[in-house]
Order: sequence, then structure tokens, then C-alpha cells
Amino acid sequence: MFSWLLLASYIIGSIPTALIIGKLVYGIDIRDHGSKNPGATNTLRVLGEKSAAFVLVIDLAKGALAAALPYFFQLDAEPLYFGLAAVVGHCFPIFAGFRGGKAIATTAGALLVANLPLLAIAYITFFAVIFLTKYVFFGSISVGLSLLVVDLMSPKLDFELIFLLFFFLLIFLHRSNIRNFILGIEPKINDKNLSKDRIPPKNGGIKF
Repeated sequence: MFSWLLLASYIIGSIPTALIIGKLVYGIDIRDHGSKNPGATNTLRVLGEKSAAFVLVIDLAKGALAAALPYFFQLDAEPLYFGLAAVVGHCFPIFAGFRGGKAIATTAGALLVANLPLLAIAYITFFAVIFLTKYVFFGSISVGLSLLVVDLMSPKLDFELIFLLFFFLLIFLHRSNIRNFILGIEPKINDKNLSKDRIPPKNGGIKF
């Protein structure tokens, strides 16, 4: 049962929300626009606020649903394992050629079910770092770092290896952002040029 639910969690995470919205409503592959990341942040940049809100909610729900699977099936197992399996699916989705997002929304959904205090600490850190630096990728990487630091400081947690691997995963997923930052071309969240990436719905069709 444990293995099957992990697989189900990965498949849930593999649903490429931003890619689906981009193709159905806008007739584009969002991975070819903006930052080329099929997540809520790039959806906001390319498709607008309502599409981004939809993607954010569904990506959160993917992590939450996966983390809740052991409760649904009365399995005595740590919900975080299943939530993180969905995160892996989101980052490397089988339904989208393994070209996925960067984990942040789906991780929040997983923590929402698995560990609310960790959710609060990680995402207060996330927004604080973005506020101070104006770079989203710094905030994203800080999620993994904050989880690792809290785990190392807490005698009640025992996820050091998992959070260490998660931290390195976030660095890997944001490698292009890190490279752009070093080159001085990574846009800040308040960069007015980002509005130039906005794309209208195809044929004036349904708008989110």
C-alpha cells in the first residue's frame, strides 16, 4: 500500500496545471515564455492574475491531496513523504516530458496537511526574503534552507536528510536563476519589463 500511494502521489503531482491552462486558454506552451517555468509565478507573469490564482490553488491542492492519502487509506505513515512525492511529480511530471515547475506551491500544499508549523516558518521566510531582496528565486531557495535549519534545531523532527536533499533540489531547479543573477540579468519581482511578457487569450476566448 505504501509504495502504491507514493506512486499515486507522484502522479497527482505530475498534473501540469500551468501547461494545461496555457494550452487550452491561450494556445501556448508556457515553458516557452517568460521564465519558462510552468508554475504560478511565471503564470502570473505571462497569463495574468486570474490564471495564476487558478494554477496556485490547484498546485497547492496537489500537495495537500497527496499528503492526505495516508489519512484517507488509514495508513500509519508520515504524510510528508507523500506530499514530497507529489512535489517530485510537479518538478518532473510524467505527463509533461519531465519538464515541470519549481516546487514552491505544491510544497506549501503538502506542509498544509503534514505540518502546519513548518508551513508557517517556511513561507514567512519565503515572503520575507522576497520582500528584502526582490528576487523570487531567493525566496524559493530559502524555503528549503529554513526547513533544514528548523529540523536541525528541533529534537521533535527527524527529516534532516530529506530536507537537505530538498534544499539541493531547489538549488538545482533554480540554477538558471542563479546563473542569471550572477550575470546581472535576473529580473526583480518589481521589474516593469516583466509586463511585456503578458499574452492575451487565443482568439479573444475565455478569460480567467
